[in-house]
Amino acid sequence: MSRKHLLFFLSVIVAIVVGCDNASVVEVKPSPTFSGSVGQIIFKNCTPCHHANGAGPFPLTTYEQIKKKANTIARVTASRFMPPWPADLSYSHFAGERFLKEEEIAEIKTWVENKCPLGDSLNVPVAPVYSEGSLFGKPDMVVKMQAPFLIKGDNTDKFMLMKFPYEMKRDTFIRFIEFVPGNKKLVHHINGFLIQYYQPEKKKDVFEGALFADAQQMDYKNAYLKMKLANDDGITFPMLTPSVVNYLPGVEAQAYPAGIGGFKMYKKGAILLKDIHYGPTPVDRHDSSYFNIFFSPLSPSRPLLEFQMGTLGKTPVVPPLSIPPNEIKTFTTQYILPQDWSLVTINPHMHLLGKSFLAYAVTPDGDTLPLVRIKQWDFRWQYFYTFKKLLKVPAGSVIMVTGVFDNTKNNPLNPFSPPRTVGEREGSMRTTDEMFQFIINYLPYKQGDENISLEKK
Repeated sequence: MSRKHLLFFLSVIVAIVVGCDNASVVEVKPSPTFSGSVGQIIFKNCTPCHHANGAGPFPLTTYEQIKKKANTIARVTASRFMPPWPADLSYSHFAGERFLKEEEIAEIKTWVENKCPLGDSLNVPVAPVYSEGSLFGKPDMVVKMQAPFLIKGDNTDKFMLMKFPYEMKRDTFIRFIEFVPGNKKLVHHINGFLIQYYQPEKKKDVFEGALFADAQQMDYKNAYLKMKLANDDGITFPMLTPSVVNYLPGVEAQAYPAGIGGFKMYKKGAILLKDIHYGPTPVDRHDSSYFNIFFSPLSPSRPLLEFQMGTLGKTPVVPPLSIPPNEIKTFTTQYILPQDWSLVTINPHMHLLGKSFLAYAVTPDGDTLPLVRIKQWDFRWQYFYTFKKLLKVPAGSVIMVTGVFDNTKNNPLNPFSPPRTVGEREGSMRTTDEMFQFIINYLPYKQGDENISLEKK
């Protein structure tokens, strides 16, 4: 090759290299695989409910299980039916939010379209491990029903009082109590109180008396006599600690930082379900619900306080809660704070005619503090929403709550066809009646509360 030709050849190579260096580089993102990203997305957002004995109807803890349900997963995530998180994330934020980003939904969709590739078999993510019968690990004590409860198959709602007696070696402190429904399809809600025999010599046998009483057939006084809740003298009663545990569809127990919440638990006592509501069933079923109790090494320095607005609460519903047939109607309730509060957890509650829910606070300075907005109410998923940090609401603030109810034939959950007037009825908690509630768990404000994180660690 001549010197002239060699120089020309080298100049062409240099031109090509320079051209390549100057060309824009297009990054080609690899197709999603189970081991690459999809497994972690599902384990984080789906598996907390979808595991053995979890709330979900089937487990999603292995590649094989997830691949089998892949089309369903793609469909329900694309529609945002799953994971369920009714609160509007553009309005306010809470601890433990279950929400998929658009890119995560797209990754699942592409993965399913590509026939669910496993990816690197040596790098498959490990599913989280859940203790059997608890979302919080092994409890310190389990209090079970003394006998299963028969739910008669007569297609009617059941409202029962139930007693779960216990006896320990010594008094202790409780961090929190977790309720585990034995029949997830029929247990609708519970309100749990703690009976405390703080003078144990006055009650020899906490297990005597009836375990169940029909709240629709007798008043509380006769029910308590039947269940033998009084001390042995039949006249004096033990201490009653209210609202130590609650449950609604979608609700999980809340574990707060040390010192917040919790209470002392005396060695003799019982968990009293002041009501447990079973939905209707056409055939006989049984329930064996139980409680997981988690001890605390510390005395609770700041017990939670509860305030209930609306139905059965401290503030009136305006106008009175009655929804005529074929109408969409709006109701409000409000409360002025007498002192500075640190909000911990809030719980919006409506029944089948609920359409939307909004709660916010207006401070004396005119600022608006967004609390929760649910654009599309879903009776099946009702959370106790815990703030990421304690939320200070100053004294004089007005908490405003608005609920919209849909009593038309266009509401697929309307229990009546044709629609008929629905509303509050003598304190009824039946799903076919209505309720409009806003329950607030709070602490009297202390300086620095705004910096206390409520996120699970």
